[in-house]
Amino acid sequence: MLLYGVLVLLDVLAVVGAFEAGSYVRYNDWNWHSSLDVVVVTLPIFILTAFNNGAYTIDALRRARTGIVRSAAALLFAFSVFLFMSYYFHLLRFEPRGATSIGMVGSFALVALLRLALNRLVVSPIGHQLTSDLVIMDDVAVKVPPDHQVIDTASTNLRPNIRDPMMLDRLARHLRRIDRVVVACKPERERDWAMLLKGAGINGEIISNEFDEVGAIGIGSFDGRSTLVVAAGPLSTRNRIIKRVFDLVFAVPALIILLPILLVTALAIKLDSRGPVFFRQQRVGRGNALFEVFKFRSMRAEQCDANGNVSASRDDDRITRVGRFIRATSIDELPQLLNVLFGSMSIVGPRPHALGSLAGQQLFWEVDERYWHRHALKPGITGLAQVRGFRGATHRRDDLTRRLQADLEYIVGWSVLRDVAILVSTIRVVVHRNAF
Repeated sequence: MLLYGVLVLLDVLAVVGAFEAGSYVRYNDWNWHSSLDVVVVTLPIFILTAFNNGAYTIDALRRARTGIVRSAAALLFAFSVFLFMSYYFHLLRFEPRGATSIGMVGSFALVALLRLALNRLVVSPIGHQLTSDLVIMDDVAVKVPPDHQVIDTASTNLRPNIRDPMMLDRLARHLRRIDRVVVACKPERERDWAMLLKGAGINGEIISNEFDEVGAIGIGSFDGRSTLVVAAGPLSTRNRIIKRVFDLVFAVPALIILLPILLVTALAIKLDSRGPVFFRQQRVGRGNALFEVFKFRSMRAEQCDANGNVSASRDDDRITRVGRFIRATSIDELPQLLNVLFGSMSIVGPRPHALGSLAGQQLFWEVDERYWHRHALKPGITGLAQVRGFRGATHRRDDLTRRLQADLEYIVGWSVLRDVAILVSTIRVVVHRNAF
């Protein structure tokens, strides 16, 4: 992330420096204002285009030529837009052609030069340390390069078991800040590890010499040995940044605008019944890690279901008078904007569930083992399943299956535009017949 920031800074300096050089050649003086029009228009277009075409990715960092080609394409597009706007709409006044031409040509040259310098002075010496790689050894010992982290399952109690949420939580904590995980295990455990890694939201591979029922999505290699690629994080680093910015751009203004409603609701809850304003409960989050979700308390404090074993019903006597209103209008969910602000949730994503949630008489993960895959992304305040009307109690297996299918569909087809569409559609289902 630091190197991505350095790349952006160097590109900005390259464009600004090139146009300053053009001004110096023309006026024989360093005159920032002479190149301000061109820089103000082209720089944002260049940076946004460079983000979109992969000029700020791990490939661009590792291979300077790749980064130069992609950034050059972004510059060409930005300058083309500037020339189009200037000529056809007369929105901007041209500086002398010589100064502008030097600035444009110099931008290409300086961007390439600074990226080559960064690669030679910083990236090349770092080598494989650009990414954090972890090797999990489950009763199988393999040779591990010195720059890789290693976990032994026997000493860390990480035996693959999709029916043990606490183990999944421990695994998720080990996988934080890890970019790639390689598992060395016995053949009979490969499928179990594959199932775990698919929901971890990470690039996961299993060392194997044979294809079997692990659902491999590709072939990789590790220290000269073949691996089966069984999982890949659904979002690249660039897309994770975009999604996080989207969350903050929405959550921060929403908290400010909704502050009066939050305060009035908190006061009403305190006056209506004894107990805390917020109801806190452990839910399953990204990578199957547990986190504490915030909601306005809608039930009597002494009858709150911390494990979520019993879904609320329409005539549930545990719900307070204020609680019935805030549940019906989804106001009880608003404190989850704090979860978004703190980074444990997103605005849009699969809804987080309590560990004890039941579909009929079975725990969610007992109904369908793909349940853990839905946690490859951060949970959301709203999601595709919610706007399709799949909310409320899960009395039957089908109630969970429909939600799970929608969640997996969302993960596979994520885009910013889809998040915006889901957010707009949420307005229609804020008050819903299944909300009680």
